[in-house]
Amino acid sequence: MRARFGTISWLAGLIGRLGSSRGSRPYLRDCIIVSLAVAPTGVTFGVVADAAGFDLARIIVMSALVFTGASQFAAVGVINDGGSGGAAVGSALLLAARNALYGPVMRRALPPSTPARLGAAQFVIDETTAVSTAQTNRRDATGAFWFSGVLLWLVWNACSIAGALLGAVLGTPETWGLDAAFPAILVALLAPHVRTAAGRTAALAAAAVALGVVPVTGTGVPILVSVVALAPALWVRARREDSPATDGTPGEAPGRAL
Repeated sequence: MRARFGTISWLAGLIGRLGSSRGSRPYLRDCIIVSLAVAPTGVTFGVVADAAGFDLARIIVMSALVFTGASQFAAVGVINDGGSGGAAVGSALLLAARNALYGPVMRRALPPSTPARLGAAQFVIDETTAVSTAQTNRRDATGAFWFSGVLLWLVWNACSIAGALLGAVLGTPETWGLDAAFPAILVALLAPHVRTAAGRTAALAAAAVALGVVPVTGTGVPILVSVVALAPALWVRARREDSPATDGTPGEAPGRAL
């Protein structure tokens, strides 16, 4: 027991020194911590996918090629609920589309050539973007992107396989509450966006549309249809950007003509 706790203390100390020791990159510690945080979600995906009827080969291929948790959970959830393959793919693509928005932000960290950027696109996800953009210079941003991307890919795939192999031992996901993993991930992704008026409009409109079409559509289709909520959200954002700013001159009434 003492040896086990000694190993944990040594590992914690090593991770703590990675970000501060001379000659090391400042992002190494952050990348390792993020990878450790993602590991339980990868195991959960493997368990959920196994319970939904996915064999090990399909789980491996999905984690290796898709490599985005929310999309993978969405596809598995739709299939598990009896939805069609088209609805599953559509839901997964809709959730993965947000990664395309990271392109302009990640430009400095990506290689200049088009073929290389196409390869790097596989690793442009929430976590790699967060770690890379936190760096103060281009060299560290590039290093953080590649190191976190490769490390997260390895951890995610290894944990997905572990979850799939443990699925038969753990039983149904509901027994351990793992069926709540996907809704929890969606709430976590949604939370930062509802701070703005446009985000709140999109969330409320999407929920209303999805609930409205549930009785007349198949599993997974409400998520696809809810994309129409972008229209009122964009309108709200445009109105706020176009609204005239107050002059700000002391003692002057807002809107007063000069």
